[in-house]
Amino acid sequence: MKRQIIFTLVVSLLSFGMIDSAVTKDKSDNIETMLIDLEKQRELELLKIEQERIRIEQYHQEELQNFLNAIGHRESTNRYDVVNRWGYMGKYQFGRSTLKGLGFKVTKQEFLNNPQLQEEAMMALLLHNKEKLQKYIDVFDGQTVNGMLITESGILAAAHLGGQGSVKRYFKNGKVFRDGNGTKITSYMNKFSGYDIKLKPNS
Repeated sequence: MKRQIIFTLVVSLLSFGMIDSAVTKDKSDNIETMLIDLEKQRELELLKIEQERIRIEQYHQEELQNFLNAIGHRESTNRYDVVNRWGYMGKYQFGRSTLKGLGFKVTKQEFLNNPQLQEEAMMALLLHNKEKLQKYIDVFDGQTVNGMLITESGILAAAHLGGQGSVKRYFKNGKVFRDGNGTKITSYMNKFSGYDIKLKPNS
């Protein structure tokens, strides 16, 4: 009788142990499944973030290209081989002094025959002007001045036409520069104001 009671007790304990083990295993499996699901969700969120970053970057690149094409069309109808009566050259109508100041030491023919070089020079000029005019961009970007919406692209276009100094003078005392053709920097500031270029190094 005593043996039977002990045997029954041992069997019962073993049974409870087996139940506990099964419950623990189920809990472990559930936790592992949850962790896997969380990791998948995290990977999906990171993928969405990266896709959005790429989309925004592509959008700004397209805006920059549209801006460059618009400037080029206004300056030379996007022809790389053009030289105007004042000696300004290429798609963006660069002067020799500007090229030299940017570190481009090339002959007239070398410059006119090299579209890639002209694009590099334009990017160098835009970045240089942005650096020099950053505080004006920070203050006036998105503001309306004299009935005109001011944006980064408009400021940089105006600087391309008349130089960064003319842009500073405009914002400081309202003086409006005109180029040799009588074109005002404000016309460039207005005409090219609609481009969301978000220019930054290595654009």
